[in-house]
Amino acid sequence: MPRTGGIKLLAPLCAVLFLCSTPPAVAQWRNVPPEANVPHTKSGAVDLEAPPPRHANGRVDLQGVWMPNDNRYIRDLALDIGEAKVPYQPWARRLTDERKDGSHSREDPDAHCLPQGVPKIDYVSYPWKLVETPTSVVMMFETFTFWRQIFTDGRTVEPSAKPAWMGYSTARWEGDSLVVETAGFNGKLWLDQIGHPTTDRLHVTERFTRTHYGHMRIDVTVDDPGAYTAPWSASQVVHLRPTWEPLEFICEENNRDVENLPGDIAMAGLSNVEAARRKGYLK
Repeated sequence: MPRTGGIKLLAPLCAVLFLCSTPPAVAQWRNVPPEANVPHTKSGAVDLEAPPPRHANGRVDLQGVWMPNDNRYIRDLALDIGEAKVPYQPWARRLTDERKDGSHSREDPDAHCLPQGVPKIDYVSYPWKLVETPTSVVMMFETFTFWRQIFTDGRTVEPSAKPAWMGYSTARWEGDSLVVETAGFNGKLWLDQIGHPTTDRLHVTERFTRTHYGHMRIDVTVDDPGAYTAPWSASQVVHLRPTWEPLEFICEENNRDVENLPGDIAMAGLSNVEAARRKGYLK
C-alpha cells in the first residue's frame, strides 16, 4: 500500500518545521516485491504486536521505517519529568522561561531549515528509515532530508572534532538494546520548541529497544553540564510504517513564513550560550 499523504506537525510554537508539511504523495514505485518474513494477523494485516525479528546471529533487527504518532516531545522534551524537575543551570532556566511562550520562535534553528539535532530529530512525527550494516547504523530522515551515521565498529570520537549540529555517534549492544552515544555538538541546538538550550558540552545517550515487530522504544538521556546540573531523561515509542519510504523534503524550498514569526532575527543561529550572554543571563 503506498503512502497517500504527508503528516502535518501540530504544536502551538510555530517554526518552519510545522509550515512545510509533506505534500500529498502518490505511489512512488512500481513492481515493489513483498517483504520477506513479515508476520500477519488472521485478517491478513501486518501483525505489529508480534515478537521483534532477529538476525541469524540472534540479535534483534531494528531495521524498518519508523515514526512516532505525535509531536509531544518536540513541543517539550521534559514532558516525562515535568518542568519543575529539569535540573537547570540558572542561565538556562532564564533563557527557557523567556522562550517557552513562543515569542522567540523566529530564533529556533528549525525556523531557518537548520538541523533539529539529536535527540530532537528522533521524535519528529515524520518517517525515518533505519538501516544496519556490519559496521554502522544509518538513519535517513524525511525531516529536511537529513541523515545520521552511527558507527558500531569500535571507533571513538576525536575530542577535537569540528563541532556539529548532529554530533558524532557511536554505538554498542546491551542485550536487545542498541545504546548510542553522541557528542561533539555545536551548542546551537534547541532540544524542543519550548527552547530548552544546549551547549557544546552536550552528550546524548539513546537506547533503541524494539519491543515488538511494530514498536520500538527510544530512551534518551541528556547530559549537558554547561546547561544543566544533572542528566535528565525522556522516552517515547515509535511505530513501524510497513511499506512506507521517506520522501524528499527540502525545507528551503517552501520556507516563506519565517519573517512572520516572532523573535529577533539577530539572535538566530547563535549558540545558546551566546544568546544568554547577549540577554545578560550569563557573563
